[in-house]
Amino acid sequence: MTRHAAFAPVVDARTRVLVLGSLPGATSLATGRYYAHPQNAFWRLVGGVIGVDLAVFDYDARLAALRAHGIGLWDTVASARRSGSLDAALRDVAAADLAGLAATLPALRAVAFNGQAAARIGLPSLPPGLPHLVLPSSSPAHTMPFAAKAAAWAALGTVLDD
Repeated sequence: MTRHAAFAPVVDARTRVLVLGSLPGATSLATGRYYAHPQNAFWRLVGGVIGVDLAVFDYDARLAALRAHGIGLWDTVASARRSGSLDAALRDVAAADLAGLAATLPALRAVAFNGQAAARIGLPSLPPGLPHLVLPSSSPAHTMPFAAKAAAWAALGTVLDD
């Protein structure tokens, strides 16, 4: 099994909500881009929350739109061994320093975990008292209908609007 490392966080001083996945999948790792698999619903889900069709933007414009809306991205796994892309295949996990990153984000209001695996790995590393949401995974492996995922992801909007 190959050891994979997370990407750098996509954050700035305006980050109000930090969306945390587990570890980028094979397509994302190959391209060096968050949520690069064409069937991953992340860009559609978060675009629905902020009212921007992120799918029409190139990758850099997508990231700029997230930052402009106070949304940051990172992962709960700093590195791990994994064959394929499934969270269930993660082995020898080294957790990311979520508390350390949170301490550098003056506007941070909450963390949103993209899926149960991200929450299971990341919750122990959160600073005490930092509000969090556990959202259904945007991965195509999580077979919940898109409309149900979108309804759950809408909770991000309430945190951003506070």
